[in-house]
Amino acid sequence: MSLQTPLDAKSAETLGREFSQFFDNRRVLITGAAGFLGSWLTDIIVQANGLVDCVDNLSTGKRNNLEHLKDRVNIFFSDVEKFSPAGAQKYDYIFHFSSRASPEEYQEHPVDTLEANSTGTRRMLEVARNCGATLVFASTSEIYGDAQVIPTPETYFGNVNPIGVRSCYDEGKRFGEALCMAFFRSYQLKVRIPRIFNTYGERIREDGIYARALPRFVKQALNDELITIFGDGNQTRSFCYVTDTIKGILKLATHESIDGEVFNIGNPHEITIVSLAAKIIEMTQSKSKITYLPAMPDDPRRRMPDISKAKRVLGWTPEVDLDYGLGRIIDYFRKNS
Repeated sequence: MSLQTPLDAKSAETLGREFSQFFDNRRVLITGAAGFLGSWLTDIIVQANGLVDCVDNLSTGKRNNLEHLKDRVNIFFSDVEKFSPAGAQKYDYIFHFSSRASPEEYQEHPVDTLEANSTGTRRMLEVARNCGATLVFASTSEIYGDAQVIPTPETYFGNVNPIGVRSCYDEGKRFGEALCMAFFRSYQLKVRIPRIFNTYGERIREDGIYARALPRFVKQALNDELITIFGDGNQTRSFCYVTDTIKGILKLATHESIDGEVFNIGNPHEITIVSLAAKIIEMTQSKSKITYLPAMPDDPRRRMPDISKAKRVLGWTPEVDLDYGLGRIIDYFRKNS
């Protein structure tokens, strides 16, 4: 299935043309390329005439996310920490997006999660250093932990439990950021770090331990099942539609003078989880009811990005509102479930 999701009436092809000046005939390596964000990046960079190598071990990614591109990209099914470019292959850009990202999933696979963000990040930094590539490390709002500053700016150091059940992801990403900055300071490596807030859209997984709250709610609502909320539902998140997130990442990757810098990439519209569930029930005209499960350990109470730096430096701001984005993903799951 080809990607044809608009960004304010733009197709992926149009967005690809917008960035073609940066990726046309450029060599690009994308790790986690069969995953949610990785496959969107791959689609758009291919549309921009980039020459893309994809790496994924399919622990989370899905092979069919890349099936329509199999004749246009090189696909390597490998753990990122073990991947070596063929021969003397050089890259202009490396997007390191390999990692488990759903809380239930990474808590079930803590060692793999830590390895992808530590050993895997070190491996990609060495590849980038060898060929002078710009490396984009996919960090996360999770590095802020249970933030005490809302909206949360990039200058906030975080409030993370370093030995809690979420630490495999939170601290893994924090270590990955520190490693990127060490390479930047020691070797002048061109690194950029987006801290990505909750993103949703087509291709996000809604099944089993892979499902995050929003896609799980949509699936449950479409099936008239109980909507399962962990905790009291008053915790908040700020959901960013995938095309907005990808555009922010590409603006960050291609900006001329921001090596060694970190940017929040997310939508500052904050909503409680119980309000999100109610909205999805209404939009799907579902018969579902809400049920409450015990709270997940160390679950942040609020999450809302300060994106003033991205607005000022990158000229980026989200364009897709929550109702429109939910309509898109509801239609997607109706057609693909």
